[in-house]
Amino acid sequence: MRVLLIEDDEMIGDAVRSHIASSGHAVDWARTIGSAAEHLSVGDYALVLLDLQLPDGSGLPFLKGLRQDGHRMPVIVVTARDQISDRIEGLNNGADDYLVKPFDLGELSARMGAVARRTAGRPDPLLTLGPVVIDMANRSVVVDGASVDLTAREWAVLDRLALRPGAVISKAQIEDALYAFGSEVESNTVEVYVSRLRRKIGASAVQTVRGVGYRLTAP
Repeated sequence: MRVLLIEDDEMIGDAVRSHIASSGHAVDWARTIGSAAEHLSVGDYALVLLDLQLPDGSGLPFLKGLRQDGHRMPVIVVTARDQISDRIEGLNNGADDYLVKPFDLGELSARMGAVARRTAGRPDPLLTLGPVVIDMANRSVVVDGASVDLTAREWAVLDRLALRPGAVISKAQIEDALYAFGSEVESNTVEVYVSRLRRKIGASAVQTVRGVGYRLTAP
Protein backbone atom coordinates (compact mmCIF):
# COMPACT_ATOMS: atom_id res chain seq x y z
CA MET A 1 0.00 0.00 0.00
CA ARG A 2 1.02 3.63 -0.44
CA VAL A 3 1.67 5.46 2.84
CA LEU A 4 2.03 9.15 3.62
CA LEU A 5 4.42 9.78 6.53
CA ILE A 6 4.04 13.23 8.14
CA GLU A 7 7.01 13.67 10.49
CA ASP A 8 9.50 16.53 10.98
CA ASP A 9 12.12 14.65 13.03
CA GLU A 10 14.80 13.59 10.53
CA MET A 11 16.07 10.59 12.50
CA ILE A 12 12.63 9.18 13.28
CA GLY A 13 11.32 9.93 9.80
CA ASP A 14 14.26 8.26 8.09
CA ALA A 15 13.95 5.15 10.27
CA VAL A 16 10.20 4.86 9.74
CA ARG A 17 10.43 5.48 5.99
CA SER A 18 13.15 2.86 5.57
CA HIS A 19 11.21 0.34 7.65
CA ILE A 20 7.97 0.88 5.71
CA ALA A 21 9.77 0.56 2.37
CA SER A 22 11.56 -2.61 3.48
CA SER A 23 8.16 -4.04 4.42
CA GLY A 24 7.01 -3.78 0.82
CA HIS A 25 5.05 -0.52 0.97
CA ALA A 26 5.48 2.68 -1.01
CA VAL A 27 6.00 5.74 1.19
CA ASP A 28 6.08 9.50 0.70
CA TRP A 29 7.54 11.66 3.47
CA ALA A 30 6.19 15.13 4.29
CA ARG A 31 7.86 17.20 7.01
CA THR A 32 5.21 19.92 7.38
CA ILE A 33 1.43 20.24 7.26
CA GLY A 34 1.75 22.32 4.11
CA SER A 35 3.79 19.65 2.36
CA ALA A 36 1.36 16.94 3.54
CA ALA A 37 -1.57 18.87 2.08
CA GLU A 38 0.24 19.09 -1.27
CA HIS A 39 0.88 15.34 -1.28
CA LEU A 40 -2.75 14.58 -0.48
CA SER A 41 -3.97 16.88 -3.24
CA VAL A 42 -2.25 14.79 -5.90
CA GLY A 43 -1.79 11.33 -4.33
CA ASP A 44 -4.09 8.48 -3.37
CA TYR A 45 -2.93 7.06 -0.04
CA ALA A 46 -4.03 3.88 1.69
CA LEU A 47 -2.81 5.09 5.10
CA VAL A 48 -1.39 8.20 6.81
CA LEU A 49 1.08 8.30 9.72
CA LEU A 50 0.68 11.67 11.43
CA ASP A 51 2.91 13.38 13.97
CA LEU A 52 1.10 16.03 16.02
CA GLN A 53 3.89 18.54 16.67
CA LEU A 54 4.93 19.94 13.29
CA PRO A 55 6.84 23.11 12.39
CA ASP A 56 3.83 24.87 10.86
CA GLY A 57 1.16 23.80 13.33
CA SER A 58 -0.59 21.02 15.20
CA GLY A 59 -1.57 17.83 13.45
CA LEU A 60 -4.96 17.63 15.19
CA PRO A 61 -6.67 20.51 13.33
CA PHE A 62 -5.14 19.13 10.14
CA LEU A 63 -6.62 15.69 10.87
CA LYS A 64 -10.01 17.19 11.72
CA GLY A 65 -9.92 19.13 8.46
CA LEU A 66 -9.15 15.97 6.48
CA ARG A 67 -12.23 14.26 7.89
CA GLN A 68 -14.41 17.31 7.27
CA ASP A 69 -13.19 17.40 3.67
CA GLY A 70 -14.25 13.79 3.17
CA HIS A 71 -10.89 12.00 3.34
CA ARG A 72 -11.58 8.48 4.59
CA MET A 73 -8.13 6.87 4.50
CA PRO A 74 -7.05 5.47 7.91
CA VAL A 75 -4.79 7.74 9.99
CA ILE A 76 -2.46 6.55 12.74
CA VAL A 77 -1.29 9.33 15.05
CA VAL A 78 2.39 8.85 15.98
CA THR A 79 3.42 11.28 18.72
CA ALA A 80 5.31 11.85 21.96
CA ARG A 81 2.11 13.07 23.64
CA ASP A 82 1.27 10.22 26.02
CA GLN A 83 -1.53 11.59 28.17
CA ILE A 84 -4.90 9.82 28.10
CA SER A 85 -6.53 13.16 27.25
CA ASP A 86 -4.25 13.47 24.20
CA ARG A 87 -5.23 10.01 22.98
CA ILE A 88 -8.91 10.73 23.47
CA GLU A 89 -8.59 14.01 21.58
CA GLY A 90 -6.75 12.33 18.72
CA LEU A 91 -9.32 9.55 18.37
CA ASN A 92 -12.21 12.00 18.65
CA ASN A 93 -10.72 14.08 15.83
CA GLY A 94 -10.70 11.14 13.44
CA ALA A 95 -7.60 9.04 14.18
CA ASP A 96 -7.96 5.29 13.68
CA ASP A 97 -5.12 4.44 16.06
CA TYR A 98 -2.65 6.21 18.35
CA LEU A 99 0.99 5.20 18.85
CA VAL A 100 3.22 6.89 21.43
CA LYS A 101 6.93 7.57 20.82
CA PRO A 102 9.29 5.88 21.32
CA PHE A 103 7.80 2.81 19.69
CA ASP A 104 8.96 -0.48 18.22
CA LEU A 105 8.99 -0.54 14.42
CA GLY A 106 7.53 -4.04 14.49
CA GLU A 107 4.56 -2.77 16.47
CA LEU A 108 4.12 0.05 13.96
CA SER A 109 3.95 -2.49 11.11
CA ALA A 110 1.44 -4.59 13.03
CA ARG A 111 -0.79 -1.59 13.70
CA MET A 112 -0.56 -0.44 10.08
CA GLY A 113 -1.61 -3.86 8.85
CA ALA A 114 -4.44 -4.18 11.37
CA VAL A 115 -5.85 -0.74 10.55
CA ALA A 116 -5.61 -1.35 6.78
CA ARG A 117 -7.37 -4.72 7.05
CA ARG A 118 -10.05 -3.36 9.36
CA THR A 119 -10.71 -0.46 6.98
CA ALA A 120 -11.00 -2.89 4.06
CA GLY A 121 -13.42 -5.06 6.05
CA ARG A 122 -10.92 -7.91 6.50
CA PRO A 123 -9.76 -7.98 10.14
CA ASP A 124 -8.45 -11.55 9.77
CA PRO A 125 -4.84 -11.41 8.47
CA LEU A 126 -5.06 -14.95 7.08
CA LEU A 127 -6.48 -15.30 3.57
CA THR A 128 -7.00 -18.75 2.02
CA LEU A 129 -7.71 -19.04 -1.70
CA GLY A 130 -7.69 -22.72 -2.59
CA PRO A 131 -4.09 -23.95 -2.29
CA VAL A 132 -2.81 -20.41 -1.68
CA VAL A 133 -2.55 -19.19 1.92
CA ILE A 134 -1.57 -15.56 2.44
CA ASP A 135 -0.59 -14.36 5.91
CA MET A 136 -0.76 -10.58 5.65
CA ALA A 137 0.46 -10.03 9.22
CA ASN A 138 3.65 -12.05 8.76
CA ARG A 139 4.03 -11.27 5.05
CA SER A 140 4.22 -14.90 4.05
CA VAL A 141 2.71 -16.98 1.26
CA VAL A 142 2.28 -20.75 1.12
CA VAL A 143 1.19 -22.59 -2.04
CA ASP A 144 0.30 -26.30 -1.77
CA GLY A 145 2.07 -26.41 1.61
CA ALA A 146 5.32 -24.91 0.33
CA SER A 147 6.57 -21.43 1.24
CA VAL A 148 6.94 -18.96 -1.61
CA ASP A 149 9.48 -16.14 -1.55
CA LEU A 150 8.30 -12.79 -2.88
CA THR A 151 10.31 -9.65 -3.54
CA ALA A 152 9.23 -6.38 -1.93
CA ARG A 153 7.55 -5.21 -5.14
CA GLU A 154 5.80 -8.54 -5.70
CA TRP A 155 4.50 -8.40 -2.15
CA ALA A 156 3.33 -4.80 -2.64
CA VAL A 157 1.18 -5.91 -5.58
CA LEU A 158 -0.15 -8.97 -3.76
CA ASP A 159 -0.86 -6.98 -0.61
CA ARG A 160 -2.92 -4.46 -2.60
CA LEU A 161 -4.95 -7.22 -4.25
CA ALA A 162 -5.35 -9.25 -1.04
CA LEU A 163 -6.93 -6.38 0.89
CA ARG A 164 -10.03 -6.91 -1.27
CA PRO A 165 -9.97 -10.47 -2.65
CA GLY A 166 -12.37 -10.94 -5.52
CA ALA A 167 -12.72 -7.19 -6.11
CA VAL A 168 -11.25 -5.59 -9.21
CA ILE A 169 -8.25 -3.38 -8.42
CA SER A 170 -7.32 -0.89 -11.11
CA LYS A 171 -3.88 -0.68 -12.68
CA ALA A 172 -3.57 2.87 -11.28
CA GLN A 173 -4.19 1.63 -7.74
CA ILE A 174 -1.49 -1.00 -8.11
CA GLU A 175 0.88 1.59 -9.57
CA ASP A 176 0.29 3.70 -6.44
CA ALA A 177 1.42 0.74 -4.32
CA LEU A 178 4.68 0.62 -6.32
CA TYR A 179 5.19 4.39 -6.57
CA ALA A 180 8.02 4.97 -4.08
CA PHE A 181 10.41 2.11 -4.76
CA GLY A 182 13.25 4.28 -6.00
CA SER A 183 12.41 4.46 -9.70
CA GLU A 184 9.63 5.66 -11.95
CA VAL A 185 6.79 3.25 -12.59
CA GLU A 186 7.07 2.30 -16.27
CA SER A 187 3.99 1.73 -18.41
CA ASN A 188 4.35 -2.06 -18.21
CA THR A 189 5.50 -2.34 -14.58
CA VAL A 190 2.18 -3.67 -13.27
CA GLU A 191 2.01 -6.30 -16.01
CA VAL A 192 5.57 -7.41 -15.22
CA TYR A 193 4.88 -7.97 -11.52
CA VAL A 194 1.49 -9.55 -12.08
CA SER A 195 3.22 -12.00 -14.42
CA ARG A 196 5.84 -12.79 -11.78
CA LEU A 197 3.14 -13.31 -9.15
CA ARG A 198 1.28 -15.71 -11.42
CA ARG A 199 4.42 -17.81 -11.87
CA LYS A 200 4.80 -18.07 -8.10
CA ILE A 201 1.24 -18.48 -6.80
CA GLY A 202 -0.59 -19.87 -9.83
CA ALA A 203 -1.45 -18.55 -13.27
CA SER A 204 -5.17 -18.26 -12.50
CA ALA A 205 -4.77 -16.70 -9.04
CA VAL A 206 -4.57 -13.18 -10.47
CA GLN A 207 -7.24 -12.64 -13.10
CA THR A 208 -7.17 -9.86 -15.66
CA VAL A 209 -10.38 -7.90 -16.10
CA ARG A 210 -9.70 -6.41 -19.49
CA GLY A 211 -9.74 -2.64 -19.57
CA VAL A 212 -10.40 -2.42 -15.82
CA GLY A 213 -7.68 -4.08 -13.73
CA TYR A 214 -6.94 -7.26 -11.80
CA ARG A 215 -8.48 -9.35 -9.07
CA LEU A 216 -7.23 -12.05 -6.72
CA THR A 217 -9.21 -15.30 -6.79
CA ALA A 218 -8.82 -18.96 -5.86
CA PRO A 219 -6.71 -20.60 -8.57
